[in-house]
Amino acid sequence: MKIYTKTGDTGLTGLIGGLRVSKADPRIDCYGTVDELNAAIGLAGVGATEPIASALARIQNELFVIGSHLAVVAGTRHAEALPVLDNYAITRLESEIDAAEAQLPPLQQFILPAGSETTCRLHLARTICRRAERLLVSSLTERPLPPMVLSYINRLSDWLFVHARLANQLAGIPDVPWQK
Repeated sequence: MKIYTKTGDTGLTGLIGGLRVSKADPRIDCYGTVDELNAAIGLAGVGATEPIASALARIQNELFVIGSHLAVVAGTRHAEALPVLDNYAITRLESEIDAAEAQLPPLQQFILPAGSETTCRLHLARTICRRAERLLVSSLTERPLPPMVLSYINRLSDWLFVHARLANQLAGIPDVPWQK
């Protein structure tokens, strides 16, 4: 199978289930941004140490599930065949946030997205995650989403923030405060 199909040369792309839509369709923007987030998380994982590295790999798989749900034609047999991301994933993110925060000094002021290379990569992923969340919220008027998708993305941005701080701590680098 060739990687290029030429079917997108006219500005259309296919959803899972066969429907052709404009590449400017909000769904494409949503799952494209989730894909960008996934790539940023993969980059963050390159230099990350445990337990952050293995958690990032798991998150990548969960984002793939979310992306597939964004890319499928609703109500088709393809939609019903997709793996499901359950609420446990959100609960697990919350638990991991709490565990990481327990190792960190409380925040007393705003911090910059700076420090170690892993920290900076996690902060970059966090900002992409927030953009994905904004796009998903704006697309809700056209296509409802399972509530857990927004909850997961919202919690993930918090997870990325806390784990960026943890990556600095593990590297022996303090948070970089905002100089007002």
